Amino acid sequence: MTTGGQAQIGNVDLVKQLNSAAVYRLIDRQGPISRIQIAELSQLAPASVTKITRQLIERGLIKEVEQQASTGGRRAISIVTETRGFNTIGVRLGRNDATLTLFDLSGKSLAEEHYPLPQRTQETLENALFDIIAQFKELYQRKLRELIAIAVILPGLVDPDKGVIRYMPHITVSHWPLVANLKKRFSVTSFVGHDIRSLALAEHYFGASRDCADSILVRVHRGTGAGIITNGHIFLGSNGNVGEIGHIQVDPLGERCHCGNFGCLETIAANGAIENRVRHLLQQGYSSSLTLDNCQMAAICKAANKGDALACEVIGFVGRYLGKAIAIAINLFNPQKVVIAGEITDAGRILLPAVESCINTQVLKAFRKNLPVVRSELDHRSAIGAFALAKRAMLNGLLLQHLLEE
Repeated sequence: MTTGGQAQIGNVDLVKQLNSAAVYRLIDRQGPISRIQIAELSQLAPASVTKITRQLIERGLIKEVEQQASTGGRRAISIVTETRGFNTIGVRLGRNDATLTLFDLSGKSLAEEHYPLPQRTQETLENALFDIIAQFKELYQRKLRELIAIAVILPGLVDPDKGVIRYMPHITVSHWPLVANLKKRFSVTSFVGHDIRSLALAEHYFGASRDCADSILVRVHRGTGAGIITNGHIFLGSNGNVGEIGHIQVDPLGERCHCGNFGCLETIAANGAIENRVRHLLQQGYSSSLTLDNCQMAAICKAANKGDALACEVIGFVGRYLGKAIAIAINLFNPQKVVIAGEITDAGRILLPAVESCINTQVLKAFRKNLPVVRSELDHRSAIGAFALAKRAMLNGLLLQHLLEE
């Protein structure tokens, strides 16, 4: 007969979490802010705001600052977040390596290291990953004040709610419970997410789309993926995975994709495909400052920026197909902004007009109006998407409540 009582306790805990999160979010986004303003904006009782802010101050998560009095009266006391004393280790797990970054709660990078990780089984990869996290913690223990989270982002299929990896493109994975294993080894709250979806969230919090609630990020790298933000949240769907824009068919007569279909966007707009196209054109005798020995993405972008005809043609070609797929996504989701990430954006002067020319002709006029298409501001920050997962858990109250209860 305890189920009703347990549900009631659960409801009380949830209300506490939501209220604390509402207060913390306002301070994080609008601080310095007074308790009166918090009560007005959150629609919580002033007594509740006072109680929550007292808890947050005692935990060191916020602090009081004196604001200049506007009318010569007593100085108002306002509140801001305190970010320096709390750390997250963000991990960007690639196919053969990992980047580890130590962040404070503002998203500032305090330290970063790159490690080779050539392991090819789930067990050996996990062991190697945990060893380098332990090494990294040891290496930067002087900079580490309080470790509140470890977050890992990676390519593949991820169930972020259950903390499980279902698929990775380069190793055989069978229901890898990474979050549970991280918690067991390091005794700290842990998160896992898809690399591109997490980058889209980071872009929303700290980058090019922080001024809007709905955006689409498209990243061109080894493949082509997308992250969709709707009403300030990553759009994931019930199975946790959406945004496989790289597998929209853009050329029915195109090359076979590794997914088994023909003419997927990824067969045209991915670093390897772009480099192969340049090589093919060079072998056919087209003149260029590029050579067969030097036609990596960085060199192609550099040549395009200098006006090299072959490099410009290839970047424009890719941009038009990219635009075709992005236009479909815009018609589906009607975003306020489109963000493009990846090395190819180094040639943005050629790429973006090619993308926009397709969007202009293939998107509903109402959806195209006032829709910026911009470069990512964060793509060079490898593990920032991992930190975004911890930031989200502070803002929605999950990690925040955990810290308050410690």
